[in-house]
Amino acid sequence: MSEPQRTPLNARHKAAGARMVDFGGWEMPVQYTSILAEHAAVREAAGLFDVSHMGVFELSGPDALAAGQYLVPNDLARLQPGQGLYTQLCNPSGGVLDDLLIFALTPTCFWLVVNAGNRESDFHWVSSQLGGFEARLCRKPDPLGILALQGPRTLDILTPLAPLNLDTFKPFSIQQSTLAGHTVWISRSGYTGEDGVEIYAPHAALEPIWDLLLSSGQPAGLVPVGLGARDTLRLEAAMPLYGHELDDQTSPLEAGLGWSVKLSKSDDFIGKAALQAMQAAPLPKKRVGFSMPGSKRAPRQGYTLYSGEQPIGQVTSGSLSPTLGYPIGMAYLDGPWTADRPLPDSFEVDIRGQRYPAQLVKLPFYRRNR
Repeated sequence: MSEPQRTPLNARHKAAGARMVDFGGWEMPVQYTSILAEHAAVREAAGLFDVSHMGVFELSGPDALAAGQYLVPNDLARLQPGQGLYTQLCNPSGGVLDDLLIFALTPTCFWLVVNAGNRESDFHWVSSQLGGFEARLCRKPDPLGILALQGPRTLDILTPLAPLNLDTFKPFSIQQSTLAGHTVWISRSGYTGEDGVEIYAPHAALEPIWDLLLSSGQPAGLVPVGLGARDTLRLEAAMPLYGHELDDQTSPLEAGLGWSVKLSKSDDFIGKAALQAMQAAPLPKKRVGFSMPGSKRAPRQGYTLYSGEQPIGQVTSGSLSPTLGYPIGMAYLDGPWTADRPLPDSFEVDIRGQRYPAQLVKLPFYRRNR
């Protein structure tokens, strides 16, 4: 078995007492103190995450926009330099190969920010689809690490340290700035359901930036946060996770991400015909949210949902919600329940052979006060 990869902040995590785990081939901090405490810090103040295991690719060239339009179902043509969006890489049958952020740096240069576990397959897939386009995909020659600063105190902590044009610093925008004496890119994005930023910096800059943010942010309640709380935060915000809510057999429409699929754009894109056909017919399955207020047993991926003795779907993600105080989960309901039958208001979740009542709830489970 090969050794896990490590981010440039690995020593910082261990010095801070983090419990390290193997995550997609990377040695990453799952928690520093406790998942509950770190989760609460992000909801109430701010948390700092090392997400340098994610991949950043550069798509550039005269046909970069046309190539990007072909690669994803969202509409890159609406982006001005400094703007970004959320989208997916789809296969010809409409299944999701990965979900990602794309930022327009110039009219002919885009960044693709992809999930850690898919960075190699994504790179090869995108590269294989560029025939006929005068565009190229490359890994950054000076590799970038990513820090996520998330929570309601984010801008209070960041703006004294990094010059930003707050008038244009809108959600999914990206700006070049300086931080701890290093040139960085900062996007207003994240994976927690809170306001926040993601900081793209050369590997050599990560330690001084990490140290500066933690020392400057400590009076505002900033703490380092691991992958454990990152998962409970994104679940409360109903954000899909690849390998749970998304995979190559699941379309963005089934996942409830139709808002990010622009079937009306004139450009052809991979999976467009399949998604058009799917939109015109009952969906084979549907992502839903459910809660279990009377239970202390958390649902997990793969658990079966029942209506009476009829299996109706499977859990994709579940946990005790630290914010709400009871178990929540996301699941896919099978086709008949998304077409000719009304969705059941209540059902049961089989947790290790015992049934527990659950009820459908509107997603997201948590929405911050804006």
